[in-house]
Amino acid sequence: MRAEFGEAAFRSWLKPLVCRSGDADIVELVAPTRFLRNWIESQYADRLLELWRGENPRLQTLIIAHGAGDEPGSVRRGPPASGGSAAGLDARDRGVAAGTAQGAPVSTGPAGGGQAPSATSDKPAGDGSMDGLSARLDDRFRFDNFIVGKPNELAFAAARRVAEADNVPFNPLFLFGGVGLGKTHLMHAIASHIRAYRPDKKILYLSAEKFMYQFIRALRYKDTVAFKEAFRSVDVLMVDDVQFIAGKENTQEEFFHTFNALVDQNRQVVISADKSPAELEGIEDRMKSRLGWGLVAEIHATTYELRLGILQSKAEQLNAEAPPRVLEFLAHKITSNVRDLEGALNRLVAYSNLVGRDITLESTQEVLHDLLRANDRRVTIEEIQKRVAEHFNIKLSEMHSPRRSRAIARPRQVAMYLSKQLTSRSLPEIGRKFGGRDHTTVMHAVRKVDELKQGDSSFAEDVELLRRMLEG
Repeated sequence: MRAEFGEAAFRSWLKPLVCRSGDADIVELVAPTRFLRNWIESQYADRLLELWRGENPRLQTLIIAHGAGDEPGSVRRGPPASGGSAAGLDARDRGVAAGTAQGAPVSTGPAGGGQAPSATSDKPAGDGSMDGLSARLDDRFRFDNFIVGKPNELAFAAARRVAEADNVPFNPLFLFGGVGLGKTHLMHAIASHIRAYRPDKKILYLSAEKFMYQFIRALRYKDTVAFKEAFRSVDVLMVDDVQFIAGKENTQEEFFHTFNALVDQNRQVVISADKSPAELEGIEDRMKSRLGWGLVAEIHATTYELRLGILQSKAEQLNAEAPPRVLEFLAHKITSNVRDLEGALNRLVAYSNLVGRDITLESTQEVLHDLLRANDRRVTIEEIQKRVAEHFNIKLSEMHSPRRSRAIARPRQVAMYLSKQLTSRSLPEIGRKFGGRDHTTVMHAVRKVDELKQGDSSFAEDVELLRRMLEG
């Protein structure tokens, strides 16, 4: 986690944790204060559980306590003790998916959110039910706290229309835009609104990655009939990050037929991606055509006015005493995406609460120096991929392809290395930009390039030249 989130975040939040007890099934971590416990629970608990289960597949529950660790002050990640909803199941499913992809034995398998059908088997339910398929919705993502401006007004209006309409207004609704601009917020808001006002509707919300791994599991257990029944019996299907299935032909085939079946039945489909249908690489032409059938709504990069409005709203939610000049400074400096913007304010508020100091312009520059420096560069992963592909004379599409020949893999590793060095993106985010690769692949690429730089001066000069060109 130090490698993934950075030294500063590790020192501030994760290093103070103490492992008080642990066995094959349960691990208990203790934070020194309630505030620290709450922050770790909201920001890092799912990832902690995912990584721990990567080392110990038998782990069922992660408990995060504070102080004396009395049970009322503890936060659990894992299956419920008896019957209730399971928190943190999204993370466990990602662990299951990774194991499946690598051909490793899978030990557990309830997927993100809803009632866990089983704590010991990853075999799909045989009755075609949606238990364990739909991801857990985040109550914080609602229409009433989505800040609307020119860059996102069409996407917001379209999402609201889909959520409130009695009949399908356009099919599919395709939302696209860069990382952290609000696609997932709108997806959750649609699902939450329908569940609140139309509880009779069957809604299935999941990532494209989850769709693929559910399909793989259905094939593995020769239970594709139950898979098809589960996915084609819903009233609303919502799939996040559809670009993940690029280059995965069998999954695309199944998704194509699922999509057609639902549209033919006049069932609502909502899709999100990082690019428009026409720009998705590794997606079949017929799929691109289907995805563009309905309304395609782009969420553009934020404007200064929108960023300031988001910060003001967030400060009110946190009940934070942040001076207007600090919010204006952040709105000017952090232009990458809304996620970074809100994360910056969260860090400032946490710092103020922990050390007892007021939020000032000086403390803001001190606490956020790494984030401010990263945004000053404003280098994107797409720019890095393009420049590296040109330098090594390969096609840009090879950055996302599954090909592993040295002539392709080495430039791809260089691009991953530079993405880690020159952007503020996390390892999983970088991996997704390179054809949906795992974060461990990115870590390997970073280590490999470092090793090659040490032993090959010509290669080191190439990498340094690329870095200077990108930073310039």
